[in-house]
Amino acid sequence: MIDIHEILSFLPHRYPFILVDRVLELKESGLVGLKNVTINEPFFTGHFPEQPVMPGVMIIEALAQAAGIFILKSDPTINKESSMFLLAGIDNARFKRIVLPGDQLYLHIDLIRKKQGIYKFKCEAIVDGEIACTAELMNARRGQNDT
Repeated sequence: MIDIHEILSFLPHRYPFILVDRVLELKESGLVGLKNVTINEPFFTGHFPEQPVMPGVMIIEALAQAAGIFILKSDPTINKESSMFLLAGIDNARFKRIVLPGDQLYLHIDLIRKKQGIYKFKCEAIVDGEIACTAELMNARRGQNDT
């Protein structure tokens, strides 16, 4: 298990944009992360005040952050102080269930392939055993010597 303190050592994100609370399982080919969705999330004040729903783009971002944690945790050759992985592509995103305050969003990340600093993942966000979102995401390395 990876707690929030270790997650913060891998990701440059900070409140209010850190969207992974814990890593529950780290495998050779992926991980399972957790986002506890609370009514205190800043995006709920405008999306939507009367019926708060987690925006789909925030679910995608949570999946991308989980993928970034996997990359930095699984590859010891990467210098995490000078490298950053950015979301480089989203394919086949589908939203199948709304995510509400009080939900626990399980972030399933499975590596499809990696090549020349670009990683492609099959991702699922799951709430109460139901798929909320599926997507294929690409994360690309941006180091201090990149332009």
